[in-house]
Amino acid sequence: MTRRYFGTDGIRGKVGEGPITPDFVLRLGYAAGKVLAGADRWAKSGTRPTVLIGKDTRVSGYMLEAALESGFSAAGVDVMLAGPMPTPGVAYLTRALRLAAGVVISASHNPYYDNGIKFFSADGNKLPDEVEAQIERQLELPLDCAPSEQLGKARRLDDAAGRYIEFCKSTFPASYDLHGMKLVVDCAHGAAYDVAPHVFHELGADVVPIGVAPNGFNINDGVGATAPDALMRAVRANSADLGIALDGDADRLQIVDSTGRLFNGDELLYVLVKDRIATDGKVEGAVGTLMTNMAVEVALQRAGVKFVRAAVGDRYVLEKLREHGWLLGAEGSGHILSLDRHTTGDGIVSALLVLAAMQRSGKSLAQLLDGVTLFPQKLINVRMQPGSDWKGSDAIRRAISAAEGALDGSGRVLIRASGTEPLLRVMVEAAREQEALEHAEAIADVVRQATA
Repeated sequence: MTRRYFGTDGIRGKVGEGPITPDFVLRLGYAAGKVLAGADRWAKSGTRPTVLIGKDTRVSGYMLEAALESGFSAAGVDVMLAGPMPTPGVAYLTRALRLAAGVVISASHNPYYDNGIKFFSADGNKLPDEVEAQIERQLELPLDCAPSEQLGKARRLDDAAGRYIEFCKSTFPASYDLHGMKLVVDCAHGAAYDVAPHVFHELGADVVPIGVAPNGFNINDGVGATAPDALMRAVRANSADLGIALDGDADRLQIVDSTGRLFNGDELLYVLVKDRIATDGKVEGAVGTLMTNMAVEVALQRAGVKFVRAAVGDRYVLEKLREHGWLLGAEGSGHILSLDRHTTGDGIVSALLVLAAMQRSGKSLAQLLDGVTLFPQKLINVRMQPGSDWKGSDAIRRAISAAEGALDGSGRVLIRASGTEPLLRVMVEAAREQEALEHAEAIADVVRQATA
């Protein structure tokens, strides 16, 4: 499907620039409301559909929330407002409350001046392509307000955080607890600031929270899963056992151990797969992405686990998991899917699964990853002009071929366009770090010239 507005993770952009403007978001709420209100379930039952709206802590969330609410109301759809709530929390509550859809106002790991809109279906999954297509078609039609007696109403879901906290705790084995563990929990001044510390504390951990003072402008600013140095410093300063970093909407996870070692999504996927093998006897397969480190692929295959790569983006990891009937998948950035625990990536739940694996094995994370040494990867983001025909560039093709020839099977070259920004991501993986750096910089130079 060719999307005009929807990217790989909803609709995203800079606030005040199309499409992240109040007038567009109002029309988006109306269009989504019309599509949802016409769904068979609601049309047949004669009841009014209800959507849940959550958001992260960006200052623009107030404006966009009001616009979305107005659009849904004009379409005759009721609204529940959850306030600041992790993206996976909205997915869970949408499913648990039997609602028509969930909407999250968030730009995830991006700076405060960006924002976006993500949708979840009634079952807590991201919207299918065909539903996004219906919404885009509806956006092209006039906005006709429903009669006054059919307008949607809005109300606060006052216990949203408490419900989600209990759900997260329910994914941790009842026979275990976190007593005796000291955890630094970095919430990135984002949506999990008033949720994540409570989850780990109520399971018994001594929690040191950081990144829990949002002011509308500091989300992801030097903290969180995309800036783990703050967590590393806090773990050392507090002599903590582990550090847990979430991103602005809490669907990503990075973990730091007491030595300051950082564990990314690739490594944590390996830990979870090995834990499932130990408890269930077998894991048929797991899904990573084109960016997943080769060392993890090799280690999983050595353990008898099939490994499949999806396009970058957790929605594509999810598609591959469903295609194969598997449960575990991840991106190196920290999106981790465990489909027997949740329908979407959840940083808090993923952290609890890792902690449970450590308790079951009696081993540290480093011990659980013994023998798995990641290949050096170098990633360079190159800004390009929108619409640049980089795939048709002979110069870029020659640069890739030259690097692949030099690597001679001992590494990989990957170039892909960002799904949310006008960027080309150049990644080179090699046996030696300097080798990866040299090839990545050489290709990036060519890309800059070809896409300027």
